[in-house]
Amino acid sequence: MTSQKRIAYFSMEIALDAGMPTYSGGLGILAGDTLRAAADLRVPMVAVALLHRKGYFFQRLDAGGWQHEEPAVWPVDDFVEEVPERATVTIEGRTVHVRAWKRDVVGYDGFRIPVFLLDTDLPENSEWDRTLTHFLYGGDLHYRLCQEVILGVGGLRMLRTLGHHRIERFHMNEGHAAFLSVELLGERLREANRAHVSGEDVEAVRTQCVFTTHTPVPAGHDKFPIDMVEKVLGAHAVFASRDLYERDGMFNMTYLALNLSHFVNGVAQRHAEVAARMFPQYAVQAITNGVHAATWTSPPFQELFDRHIPAWRQDSCSLRYAEGLPPGEVWQAHRRAKERLLYFVNRAVNVGMDVDVFTIGFARRAATYKRAGLLFHDIEWLRQIASKTGSIQIVYAGKAHPHDRHGKELIQGIFRAREALKDVVKIAYIENYDMEVGRLMTSGVDLWLNTPQAPLEASGTSGMKAALNGVPSLSVLDGWWVEGCIEGVTGWAIGADEPNPPEHADDAKDAAALYQKLENVIVPMYYHDRAGFIDVMLHCIAINGTYFNTQRMMQEYVLKAYFR
Repeated sequence: MTSQKRIAYFSMEIALDAGMPTYSGGLGILAGDTLRAAADLRVPMVAVALLHRKGYFFQRLDAGGWQHEEPAVWPVDDFVEEVPERATVTIEGRTVHVRAWKRDVVGYDGFRIPVFLLDTDLPENSEWDRTLTHFLYGGDLHYRLCQEVILGVGGLRMLRTLGHHRIERFHMNEGHAAFLSVELLGERLREANRAHVSGEDVEAVRTQCVFTTHTPVPAGHDKFPIDMVEKVLGAHAVFASRDLYERDGMFNMTYLALNLSHFVNGVAQRHAEVAARMFPQYAVQAITNGVHAATWTSPPFQELFDRHIPAWRQDSCSLRYAEGLPPGEVWQAHRRAKERLLYFVNRAVNVGMDVDVFTIGFARRAATYKRAGLLFHDIEWLRQIASKTGSIQIVYAGKAHPHDRHGKELIQGIFRAREALKDVVKIAYIENYDMEVGRLMTSGVDLWLNTPQAPLEASGTSGMKAALNGVPSLSVLDGWWVEGCIEGVTGWAIGADEPNPPEHADDAKDAAALYQKLENVIVPMYYHDRAGFIDVMLHCIAINGTYFNTQRMMQEYVLKAYFR
């Protein structure tokens, strides 16, 4: 039994360790960094996710760049500890037994936050039910619905079984966890021996819940046929309150979370504006994402900070003193980080990259709106920059969702560009992008590239990781970069800021802006104005590293959402 009031954090995916493929990308990385910052700040939390025994897939790219997927099986016992307690959920009238595996997130001073990963792979369950916690974002709509019941309903029941009865707030990290609000309603009805949800019940649950929405992209907002939800959940009083969840005739998880949360936020200032237009009847606040500084700072920069800014791990704001770091030491730390990356890249893909050549990095989920191929929109222009302005090499990484054919075709397009440019630009595509590859890339390239179609980049965090390592960004003004870009100081913008961008992106216009910035500003500065380039690197750390971290982000959640 725990007597301390806690925050319960629910997320479909959490990145806890590179050896645990329990995450697919930004959402899971953000969840892990959130818990790491909470542990550093001694915020009393407990977290719930699914185990994903088969992992988010192992990516294999064939010679033509076509992605093939295999299960990413991992040794569960090596990373997590089974707890003896059990919970149950009812799915389509069947009792499904749920166990939990525990791993603690440990802060810099030893404070611990327990994370419980739910698992239905138990002999007392049916063969199909045993698979429900195997695959992250796998299966069909019905499989996803059953997973979300396990996360929300099963997760809350597991916490109660484990003795967590004094929970101050429940934080739903995206709508996948919204069924926990349905279970909170169910708890109230069972305690009062009532069969109908009242307005008082709704307000009581709203007071308990916090909801973070992470994307304006429709695919990120789960919705299910109402009859499917009724069949899976069975008889539940919530179905009489259709205004809580129905949107366009569907059971909409985002609207369920919006209606049953007292605090709703987007993950950047611009994203909150976009979300407020998407959901005009709701108050959407902004808490801009961050990254966990100690996790994403490379060993060479950790050593540099330890010498000159010894409090940086405990106090991310102290990174503002980075402007006073010796420029020569900064460049040497960067070069060491770059050597580490290129050693890995050359061993992985046998491309022969050179530490003295200007290196661009691009790594994120291979989704069409992220426009991974924009850099190759005009191959001849890029060839000209590399031939006449200064040599360029490019490192790519990222997985396409197994069902996203267009995303897979994006990767193929990069392979074709690699072939077309092989005489002048070395290009590497790294398989199986994960936390470790992310650490190497965000710290080891000279420029971080981001080319989303505005306004679809809710936040983005990879450029924040780069900034901690003194790597400037060249990015479309969307997501966090609207706040983080000081032109020529912390990095550079592709095009102008458009708060209401057109529905269809002008790729030719954006590519031209990208090439012009590379040709006229960035590449010449790198090769011919080393002092100027290092000055930008220092500002990346001192300005963006100071603010765009999860320590600041967690403090905002505590003050605005958790304990008020």
